[in-house]
Amino acid sequence: MANQQTERRRSWPDTAVVRSAQAGDAAAISVLVEGAHPHVRRFAMSLCLSEQDAEDATQEALVILYRKIGTLRATGALASWMFTIVRNECVRRWTISRRHVLAEATDLPLRPSSSAEEAALAGIEARLVAAAIAELPPDQRQVLLLRDVHGYSGRTVAKHLGLSLPAMKSRLHRARAALRAGLEDSA
Repeated sequence: MANQQTERRRSWPDTAVVRSAQAGDAAAISVLVEGAHPHVRRFAMSLCLSEQDAEDATQEALVILYRKIGTLRATGALASWMFTIVRNECVRRWTISRRHVLAEATDLPLRPSSSAEEAALAGIEARLVAAAIAELPPDQRQVLLLRDVHGYSGRTVAKHLGLSLPAMKSRLHRARAALRAGLEDSA
């Protein structure tokens, strides 16, 4: 019995539930949203930069599921549809965050400048760094931002990402190397 309950939690709601939800059955919609939640949340946690962004992306995806389940054409496409919504929401939140960080970086010179030319160059450098960070794979970008931009300790970053400290250090090393290579390519 416990094994069946565990299996139900792991799998997506079946086709009959999806069809009933598409037809407007409120109980089926509730079962569908509840059944999709752990899968959507797990995917959001792997993509988003922060736990808060992942929670927000999860909620946004579930609200869209609730509101627009009737527009889903193929019942078998539920997981793909939900993952696309989560991915888009995580990207949207990351873009907003990146714009905010970029705006802060370009408003404040990185070092005291003695001329307008140096201030302009500092702004260009900040934009290049932000663009190079944006090109990193999500797992590398996440560890780099948490450790080097936000300044969290290595142990805190490792714990937040569910990694061992050596694994976090390895990922950070790869991220820094990729960032360095990206900056050299843009120079």
